[in-house]
Amino acid sequence: MFFVDTLEFEGLGNRSYLAGGPSAAVVIDPPRDIDQIIAAAAHRGVRIAFVAETHVHNDYVTGGLELARVTGAQYLLPAGAHVAFTRIPVADGDMVTVDKGLVLRAIATPGHTPHHTSYALAEDGRSVAAFTGGSLLIGTVGRPDLVEPRLTERLARAQYASAHRLADELDDEVPVLPTHGFGSFCSSSQAEGDATTIGKERETNDALTLDVDTFVARMLDGLDDVPAYYAHMGPANAAGPTPVDLTPPTRAHADEIASRLAAGEWVVDLRSRMAFAEGHVAGSFNFEGEGKLATYLAWLIPWGKPVTLLADTPEQIADAQRELARVGIDRPAAATGDPVGWVREGEQLASFPRARFADLAEVRERGDEVVVLDVRRDAERVGGYIEGSVHIPIHELHDRIDEVPKGTVWVHCAGGMRAATAASLLDAVGREVVAVDDGFDAATDAGLSLVSG
Repeated sequence: MFFVDTLEFEGLGNRSYLAGGPSAAVVIDPPRDIDQIIAAAAHRGVRIAFVAETHVHNDYVTGGLELARVTGAQYLLPAGAHVAFTRIPVADGDMVTVDKGLVLRAIATPGHTPHHTSYALAEDGRSVAAFTGGSLLIGTVGRPDLVEPRLTERLARAQYASAHRLADELDDEVPVLPTHGFGSFCSSSQAEGDATTIGKERETNDALTLDVDTFVARMLDGLDDVPAYYAHMGPANAAGPTPVDLTPPTRAHADEIASRLAAGEWVVDLRSRMAFAEGHVAGSFNFEGEGKLATYLAWLIPWGKPVTLLADTPEQIADAQRELARVGIDRPAAATGDPVGWVREGEQLASFPRARFADLAEVRERGDEVVVLDVRRDAERVGGYIEGSVHIPIHELHDRIDEVPKGTVWVHCAGGMRAATAASLLDAVGREVVAVDDGFDAATDAGLSLVSG
């Protein structure tokens, strides 16, 4: 009997897979931190015989090369991918035997990238799983605009053809197991649900229910912003990522925190937005460790800028370090998992207030002059925004902070997490700020006037 184990990485919105039989297995699209893959294989009592990539990834640093080196597995990569290391190139129709009666077949599915390849797993000649990477996702497909702007429409049309090929070649009951689509910005739209089959996609996926021109027009019209750090992921993966180092970083003390801030480095507080607002090191930034830490920190920070991490516990530091390594932020300059001693003797923690949309409505009704800053993405603001609000997406705020009008800034997003980060950026430069910690639906309930995007 075959098995498929799913490893979820919620922070990046991705999945990796370990699939095999009684004695051997293949890993599909592994993360940078390979220890958990190795542990999963050990739990199953199987040898990792193959590591297979569906494409050269744009949103995270792969652990595939290192996993193959450590385990002695054969490293499979689409033949069209240009990389600087030795691997086994796979072309359309190539097959490898994972275990007795268990065969992995490569299916060329260009679209997300020109070289993208899916893999169908068959047991005794019957397809039992389709690892679709960034091709056919749950209710959507991978975005086609991450490689080269001039190729975007061509790749969108290829994505349509690839989805149809998968639907034509595989039976309705075959599970579709994508890498992207669970919050990843590699997805052209966000997936609904967490499991699907070829049959379900045939009935609901735009790529399989619309004509090609309508599908391409809708997809291109709905593409969201691309995280800035994506520009560094493809080259890192093509060059061959170095092994990850998750040993604890140097411990940060008050003098070092102050000196790193003075040097223009980033000091990132991983605590909850509530704790940060109540008291934090002046000049530090708040990126909640429980949120999309890797995505938003890697998106906002100038690439290569040293980062010091602050948290409540050493365990939170370790979790953050692991998550950041997945996107190429390898070694924190320093860190501390104990809030005691973050500031020098005689210095005070900074703070700012949090509020609800109802509080903002009350302030406006009094006639107080305040700045309302919306830090949602363009695609979110189209759905409606507070009348008179200023719009600077969170990922642009650090470079455009001088554009925020004078006055007290009430900053909001869709739920509170990004507003807290934005508030910390403003607070760090001395602005008077209020972080709106509320769901955007509450703006209407509070009586605030909304404008259609």
